Amino acid sequence: MGIRIIIADDHQILRQGLRTLLDKEPDMEVVAEAEDGRKTVILVNELTPHVVIMDVNMPDLNGIEATRQILTDHPNMKIIALSMHADRRFVINMLKAGAHGYLLKDCAFEELAHAIRLVMANKTYLSPGVAEIVVKDYIKRVPGPPQTAFSVLTAREREVLQLLAEGKSTNLIGALLCISVKTVETHRQQIMHKLGIRSVAELTKYAIREGLTSLES
Repeated sequence: MGIRIIIADDHQILRQGLRTLLDKEPDMEVVAEAEDGRKTVILVNELTPHVVIMDVNMPDLNGIEATRQILTDHPNMKIIALSMHADRRFVINMLKAGAHGYLLKDCAFEELAHAIRLVMANKTYLSPGVAEIVVKDYIKRVPGPPQTAFSVLTAREREVLQLLAEGKSTNLIGALLCISVKTVETHRQQIMHKLGIRSVAELTKYAIREGLTSLES
């Protein structure tokens, strides 16, 4: 049986291109595609692939949160981040979420295929530029690192923050997360209180800075 793969990316042309290339590999099979993190989680639960190729920035639920949710229920699932972002926060937060690899979108397809086979052998793969970021982060690490959204906010609060930053209404957020409007408002107030932020505009800037969403999503 070949390596079963789900491609998660909000750009259809990239998903289609990757699918065409991966399906030509004799030991690989793309079983599904997803345009956002929430759909990715649903498809993983339905299809239980071996590998998820995960974009970091996607609407509704970003790749970092999707990775956390998937690995909570499927700890043996292999997730490879494929991103245009080489920023330290994206890389470190994705790896902390449990990703087994991190590649940049300008890499050659052969590098991605190699990474897939490597993580299936229970190894980790990082693009050279990404590996340098990880090493520098390790060297510079000191006790008491600055607090981030991933240490201050709960998983649900991060979901609400991303959706708020993407301009979604309270009613729509409640519908997407299956919670009441009042609960959404409570989460928003808690987020602002924890972060010391007083406006949605400031929340949006914070969410982008922390890698929860981006202007490209």
